[in-house]
Amino acid sequence: MEKTLALACELIRRPSVTPEDADCQQLMSERLAAIGFTCTDMPFGEVQNLWSERGSEGPIVVFAGHTDVVPTGPEGQWQSPPFEPTLRDGLLYGRGAADMKGSLAAMIVACEDFVAAHPDHKGRIGFLITSDEEGPAVNGTVKVMESLQAQGKAIDWCIVGEPSSTTELGDVVKNGRRGSLGATLTVKGVQGHIAYPHLAENPIHRALPALDALAREVWDQGNAFFPATSFQISNINGGTGATNVIPGELTVLFNFRFSTEVTDSELRQRTEAILDAHGLDYAIDWNLSGQAFLTPSGALVEAAVQSIREVAGVDTELSTAGGTSDGRFIAPTGAQVLELGPVNATIHKIDECVRADDLPRLAAMYRGILERLLLD
Repeated sequence: MEKTLALACELIRRPSVTPEDADCQQLMSERLAAIGFTCTDMPFGEVQNLWSERGSEGPIVVFAGHTDVVPTGPEGQWQSPPFEPTLRDGLLYGRGAADMKGSLAAMIVACEDFVAAHPDHKGRIGFLITSDEEGPAVNGTVKVMESLQAQGKAIDWCIVGEPSSTTELGDVVKNGRRGSLGATLTVKGVQGHIAYPHLAENPIHRALPALDALAREVWDQGNAFFPATSFQISNINGGTGATNVIPGELTVLFNFRFSTEVTDSELRQRTEAILDAHGLDYAIDWNLSGQAFLTPSGALVEAAVQSIREVAGVDTELSTAGGTSDGRFIAPTGAQVLELGPVNATIHKIDECVRADDLPRLAAMYRGILERLLLD
């Protein structure tokens, strides 16, 4: 079996449902130590993290990823057991095949091949691996980055192995992500009998005009890399369940996915100004899960574009679409960050799979990026 595919199978066999690592990082450490990497376990709470580094000076290229996977869902609905890697019709099936154990295998093999060909390469190569990306992301990459910064270690270039491709390998790389700002809004009223509204105050009625104003607000126009900032309500809850009771409280959950044209502070201020203008009695709890970031054209983007073209003959598209990734914890330190990985059509689904021949090609792309950054 081809070596990248074989390593992906070894990783898939380990049932590392978040936040479990199931010894995936140990396997990776063994392979990396064999080619001269110094590996450091960095556990925080119940989360296993790995920092690994080869070389002692010069700029560093870091491969970032996660060994944890989402739950399988009903295993009986899988065509083959989710933690038994299965090759069928040119596809590798198994939980994590695309997100993102296939990428991890490709990263390891890329480094093995690169070091074998260039044992005295300039610069450094690093790995930042967590088992907390699919979970709350509290004790994973964010904690490792805090520790590295405390040690005075900075990342120059970072390749995140998230499944970025849409139709074919390399057709899309993510050179940024929108920020994510969530909120829980509680609008207060006065509970009462529905037949005596003058003795009560309906928070639903009071809140609707304000929510409409928030939904209609133009927060920004976006830019060449980002669409306009989006405000979306995800949940509204109010009432006792009875038909004859005016509720005393309304809870609204909403989220901003925002561009680099606006800051989270500006969004908070403008939101609260609209709520205040409607005279609401409210409380709001904000949750910033990630800042917007962008890696414009530069050494990392150009190396990726050229490597993808060389391996796959594809002119890649730069995109900032999609949800958040751990890149949001790395980019704010000044690192250039991009995401390059397999086709994402089956991630988190029953029968998750990846094209088997895409994995060695992904390894070749990663190696090409290393060569362009550390040899040129």
